[in-house]
Amino acid sequence: MIFDETDRKLLHLLQEDSKQTTKALSNKLNLSVTAVYERIKKLENNGIVSQYVALVDKSKVEKDFVAFCHIKLVQHSQDYVVKFEREVNQLDEVLECYHLSGDYDYLLKVLVKDMKAFREFMVEKLTKIDHIGSTHSMFMINEVKHTTAITL
Repeated sequence: MIFDETDRKLLHLLQEDSKQTTKALSNKLNLSVTAVYERIKKLENNGIVSQYVALVDKSKVEKDFVAFCHIKLVQHSQDYVVKFEREVNQLDEVLECYHLSGDYDYLLKVLVKDMKAFREFMVEKLTKIDHIGSTHSMFMINEVKHTTAITL
């Protein structure tokens, strides 16, 4: 799909606040409501906009202890990789999981209430997944930048 400048502006506005009405967006873009609606549908149908979500303030729901866990598998066979990825997808505490190159195989972003909850997560859930050779955890001190917006 080819983006024009209007698509870029529209995506920027939607990433700022996806609850804006098509009327409000049309005023900002100097387009008709119908034109904005059709552009949004085109972006959705082409998979550019894949979903709309509410961003929750983690401190207000007592989930502001952020840990990053490096995971090393004991072996890199397809079975081990598939099984690990399937099981880690079932863990609610894991917000993000990336398969990496380098010394570790995976990087997890984990969100829990506190250190006690993190220890529980590690002992009761993560380390019970077969084929994990080692883990290395780091804890967030301060969130310097957090965004979900992609600049186009």
